[in-house]
Amino acid sequence: MAKFLTTAKFLTTAKFLTTAAFALLPFAAQAERGSDGDLKIFYWQAASTLNPYLSGIGKEVDAAALVVEPLARFDPQGTLVPLLAAEIPTKENGGILADMTMITWKLRPGVTWSDGSAFTAKDVVFTWTYCTATGAGCAASNAFDGIKEVVAKDDLTIEIRFAQPTPYPYVPFVSSTTPILQEAQFKDCMGAKIASCTAQNFAPIGTGPYKVKDFKPNDVVVYAMNPAYREADKPHFSGVTIKGGGDAMSAARAVFETGETDYAWNLQLAPDVLAKLTSAGKARPVTAFGSMVEYLFLNLTDPGSDLGDKRSTVAGGPNKILSDIRVRKALSLAIDRAEIAEVLYGDQGKASCNVVPAPAQYVSTANDGCLTPNAAAAKALLEEAGWKPGPDGIREKGGQKLKLSFLTSTSGVRQDTQAMLKEYWKVLGVSVDLRNVSGSVFFGGDAGNPDTRQKFYADVEMYTDNSKGLDQESYLNKWTCAAIPSPVTQWQGSNMPRYCSQDYDAVSQALRKTDGITARAELARKMNDMLVQSYTVIPLVHRGNISGAAKSLNGVSMNPWDSELWDVAGWSRAR
Repeated sequence: MAKFLTTAKFLTTAKFLTTAAFALLPFAAQAERGSDGDLKIFYWQAASTLNPYLSGIGKEVDAAALVVEPLARFDPQGTLVPLLAAEIPTKENGGILADMTMITWKLRPGVTWSDGSAFTAKDVVFTWTYCTATGAGCAASNAFDGIKEVVAKDDLTIEIRFAQPTPYPYVPFVSSTTPILQEAQFKDCMGAKIASCTAQNFAPIGTGPYKVKDFKPNDVVVYAMNPAYREADKPHFSGVTIKGGGDAMSAARAVFETGETDYAWNLQLAPDVLAKLTSAGKARPVTAFGSMVEYLFLNLTDPGSDLGDKRSTVAGGPNKILSDIRVRKALSLAIDRAEIAEVLYGDQGKASCNVVPAPAQYVSTANDGCLTPNAAAAKALLEEAGWKPGPDGIREKGGQKLKLSFLTSTSGVRQDTQAMLKEYWKVLGVSVDLRNVSGSVFFGGDAGNPDTRQKFYADVEMYTDNSKGLDQESYLNKWTCAAIPSPVTQWQGSNMPRYCSQDYDAVSQALRKTDGITARAELARKMNDMLVQSYTVIPLVHRGNISGAAKSLNGVSMNPWDSELWDVAGWSRAR
C-alpha cells in the first residue's frame, strides 16, 4: 500500500494546498511571561459554554482552546504538530502498527493541570469514555467512531485500538474540537448528565496557557494566566478577555476604528466596507483560504410547529416540499453563485459547487455546472414535480403554496445573501420567509433553545463550516446517518439536513479503511458528489477566513485548519 498521511513528510509537502496569507509583523524582542498586560478579543458570536463537547462550533471551540488542549493540532499550513503529545506517531517511529489497527501516543512529560495536579494518560482514556457514554449527546462523538478501546499503558503512554485497519488515525484527540478533559473534574458528568454540569462546563480545568476567571454565557469570558503552564516564557499576556455580542460590523469597528479591542474574529463584511475600515490605519486584516464554505442546508424533515417534540426529526416525517429532490435541485439551479461571491465577498470569496473546496487533490469537478445559473431548467423541474404557478405567481400543488422558511444568523452579509436568494427563487415562483437570530443563539448548544442550527426549525438554513486539517474523512463524516441531531442526542450532531444514505455511509466506512492519498481522495470526492447531488447541502461561496488584528499585536497568523486562537500563548504586544 502507498504511504498516506501518517508521516510528517506528506504534511510538509502539502504546503501548496493552502493559500494562507500570514499577517506577521516584523520581529520584536521576546516579552517575558505575563508582561504585556491584558489581551482583548472580540468574538461577536458569544460563547454559551466552554466545553467543546457540548457544541463543536467555532465560538465555543476557540473560547475553550485557551484552556483545554488536544494531543496534537494543525498549524496554519495544515501540518500536524504535537501539543500534549511528545511527538506525532508514525509507522517509521513505531507509533502506528504495521496493520494500522493501533496508534500509540507518547505524552509530553511534566505537564500539569492548572490546579497543579498531574496530567496523565488516564485523563485521555476518560475523555474517550466521557464522549462515547450512552446518552451523552457528545458533539464530537463521530471523532471516536471505529475505536475499539483506548488504553493507558502507563502514565505517559496511550494506545488507541481500532476495530479495523485505520490508515488515517489522526482524528481522536487531534485539533481543538477534541481536547482532553480532566477526569477528576468531569468524572460525575457522564451520560445524560453531560449538559447539566454547569460548573464544569463553564470553567473547565485545563493544561493551556490560561484558566477561566469568570464566564457569563452569551456575553464575556475572562481568563487569567495559568501559572502552571509548561512554557516558562509564555503566555505574554497576563490576562485575556473574549467579549461577545453585537455583529461583525461592530467587531470590525472595535479593532479598526476605535481600538477598543486587539483582535476581532470572523469579519464577514462586504469588501468595500472592510476596505474603508482598514484605511483608518489602526489594525490590519489577517486572512487565509482553507476549506471554509458558506452553505445552504435543506431540511429533509418536517419543521411544522404542530409536531411538538417530533418537529424537524425523522420521526416527524418528511418535509412536505423539500423531500422532493426536484424541488431542491431547482433551488440550486436558480442561484448565481458568482454574483453572490463578487458582490458580497470580493477577493475573499469564490463561487463554489463543492462541500470540499480544498486541498486541491480532494476537489471534484463533477459539479461545476452549478457555476452557471439556469432558471429555465429550474422552472421545468418544478413543473415536472407538479408545482404550478398560482394567480399570485407563487406555485401551488394540492392546495399548498410553495413557501419556504429560511433561517440564518444575524449578519449584514448573510442578510444580503438571504435577500439575493429570495430574488433568485422569486423568479421560479417560490415564496420565502426570511428570519435571522443572534449568532450566539443560532450557533449555541442549548438543547432548550428553539433557534439553534441543530434544532433547524425551518426549511432552509445557512452558515459556514470547514474541515480541521487537510484530510477530509472526519469532516465528511458529519453527514452520516448517525450524526443527525435529535432529542435522543440532546440535539447534538452535525448532520443538519437530516440526510441519511446507506450508500453514503458505506463509502464513509470504505474511506476509513483505505490507504494512499490517491485512493482516499477519490472516495472523498465521491462523498462530496453524493452530498452535492442530493441537493441537501448546497455550497455557495468558498470563503476566506478573515479577522482583524491591531497593529500593536505581534505573532498573529491566521490558521484556516484549526482554531484561530491556536497560538495565542505566543501573541505579544509590540514594544
